[in-house]
Amino acid sequence: MYLEVILAIILFNYLRKNLEPVTVLPKWSRVLAIGTGIAFSLIVIDVTIPHTRQITMWAAHALLLVLLFLIYTLADFKPAKIIMVAVTPFVLFVVIGDAVEQINVRFYNRWEAFFDIALVFAIIWMIAMLIINNRQKKALQKEKLKTQEKEKEYKITEALKAQLEIQVTERTATLRKQTEELQHALDELKSTQALLIQSEKMASLGELTAGIAHEIQNPLNFVNNFSEVSSELINEMVDEANKGNISEVKTIAKDVQHNLEKILHHGKRADGIVKGMLLHSRTSSGIKEPTDINALADEYLRLAYHGLRAKDKSFNATMKTDYDETIGAIDVIPQDIGRVILNLITNAFYAAPLLSPENIGRGLKDTEHKHNPTVWVSTKKMDNRILISVRDNGPGIPQAIIDKIFQPFFTTKPTGKGTGLGLSLSYDIIKAHGGELTVKIAVGKGAEFIILLPH
Repeated sequence: MYLEVILAIILFNYLRKNLEPVTVLPKWSRVLAIGTGIAFSLIVIDVTIPHTRQITMWAAHALLLVLLFLIYTLADFKPAKIIMVAVTPFVLFVVIGDAVEQINVRFYNRWEAFFDIALVFAIIWMIAMLIINNRQKKALQKEKLKTQEKEKEYKITEALKAQLEIQVTERTATLRKQTEELQHALDELKSTQALLIQSEKMASLGELTAGIAHEIQNPLNFVNNFSEVSSELINEMVDEANKGNISEVKTIAKDVQHNLEKILHHGKRADGIVKGMLLHSRTSSGIKEPTDINALADEYLRLAYHGLRAKDKSFNATMKTDYDETIGAIDVIPQDIGRVILNLITNAFYAAPLLSPENIGRGLKDTEHKHNPTVWVSTKKMDNRILISVRDNGPGIPQAIIDKIFQPFFTTKPTGKGTGLGLSLSYDIIKAHGGELTVKIAVGKGAEFIILLPH
């Protein structure tokens, strides 16, 4: 009996402590507390009042059976059904054994050993199931803790995610603003670059203007002179015709015809110069057309020379040419290639009169070492390519800056003498034609720029 009462007390307290947080039902907590009190009362009654063993025994049986019935039938006690499975065999064997003993003592005594063995197995079963339940409870508790940790980590992750989203939004807004500022700065830079490129083109056009003026003046002088002479010859021819001197008229007519041919020749020469100036000054059409490279190089060589002479009367240089007459016409954009050749020749004329580093170190002046500024322009056909070379005998280009000369805005000229765009634009133009622009240097002996164009 005592074992049953102790088991009832344990079950009542277990259910009250472990199921109340789950069910959250205060009424069952009170019922379980009352059940625990009844179990203690049975022990007290059995100890203090004689001849009450039968009553307390069956009261303990009834208490356990009622408890098992509640666990089995009520949904609130569903989590404790594993306990019911553990204790039910024990309770049933105890109740059945006591009932058999009361009904038929002889039968009970005959099978008492069987009842004792069954009761032992029931106790073992109960203990094993309680141990398993305890382990399962601990495992569930661990899983619960893990779940709580994961939930906690999830909440932290969500909070960090929300914070990161806010930061990303702020940084995106900042980057968008910076992008807009950079785009604005880039637009301004492009506008400034366009102005500088136009300035470079106008500068080269200005250098051409003086040369063109000088070049065009010569054929115009010839035209004027031959026109005056032809006018006088016509007057003489009229006089001789009046005299009837036909042979003299014919002679004068031949002279007039010769003069008219000279006028036509120099008129076409002036027309060609003007067309060349217009060709250089207008915007490139971007269309390639057959071009005589030799004529183009020779024309810009003379125009560049006379342009520099017009700006500085003291300037003087020797020009040497070597053109390959087998080249013929090649397909290029003449305005663009003309600008490149003009730029390279102008740079060569600028560098040729300069003193070499060796002579500067010796403290010599140009007149003392009798330096003869010279610029060489040559063309050559090489398999499927055309080579155009512009060389000078100036001081050359220092090795330290050789890698920078094709960079935009880099120049070795004094402030106001160059924009630093000439070689950069020339490099881009030659690349656009599928060619190459390279430089060879010999410090103290000049520089040579080489253009290679596909033929």
